[in-house]
Amino acid sequence: MSLTQFVPTPKFEDYKERFKEHFKLERRADGVILAQAHTIGGSIQLSVENHRALGQLFKTIGADPENELLILTGSGKDFMMSIDPEGFALEKENLQHWAYEYAYKDGRTNVSSLINDLEIPTIGVLNGSGGRAEICLMCDITICAEDAIIFDPHFNMGSVPGDGIHSCFQELLGVKRAAYVLLTGQPIDAKQALEYGMVNEVLPRGQLLTRAWKLADHIMSQPRVTRRLTTQIIRRPWKRRITDDLDSGFGIQMFCHLAKNEAIHDNARAASAAASAKKVFD
Repeated sequence: MSLTQFVPTPKFEDYKERFKEHFKLERRADGVILAQAHTIGGSIQLSVENHRALGQLFKTIGADPENELLILTGSGKDFMMSIDPEGFALEKENLQHWAYEYAYKDGRTNVSSLINDLEIPTIGVLNGSGGRAEICLMCDITICAEDAIIFDPHFNMGSVPGDGIHSCFQELLGVKRAAYVLLTGQPIDAKQALEYGMVNEVLPRGQLLTRAWKLADHIMSQPRVTRRLTTQIIRRPWKRRITDDLDSGFGIQMFCHLAKNEAIHDNARAASAAASAKKVFD
């Protein structure tokens, strides 16, 4: 018998409680876990706190060997269209500190943990419109509500689109189309997203989770080692992409904000970003 023991792995009932303010978690007996991101039970409102919770969740789920597949989605009518009114008060109090802690460190962790720390298949369910849809788009399979709109607000709010959505769009859309979307804020509806290869299926909102569970059933029909090692094959393009440009993209974005001495998020600029894009495409 070994002289030492394994370090205990996370227990679902423990982290279900720990993350409940940010994610509603449920898990079937076969290890398929559903994570529904929310803010006070409704659609996600971006904040420093839930931004950090995402990467923490991925690492925790990945460290629990009883998890076999992740379905990730949002709550409410949209995926993430709003910012918590006080969600970036910490950043305004100490921009230099949170530019690193919130944006550079946590932001990189969120994307890299999805790709590297979850050695289980992932299904992203884009339940509605969102300006931060890259987390669902970078899942192994992505299904999308038929009324969802995908867009990137960064450039139109005076920010550099370097916090992971650039990696996502360049990988899925190609260089020229991604450049156009990132510079103009072009809204991409669900039909276009399907045509562009950003999502795999488009469905009415009420059918999304039923379809996700059915896809999960199909994937779970194969042996555990087959499922887990297949993810290593299909994620190789994402691993190359984030290795090549994720860190540098975040660094460029943060340099822009610090050089301008502006907060990374500003509700007024964020609210005007969609209006700016609308003028271009009306």
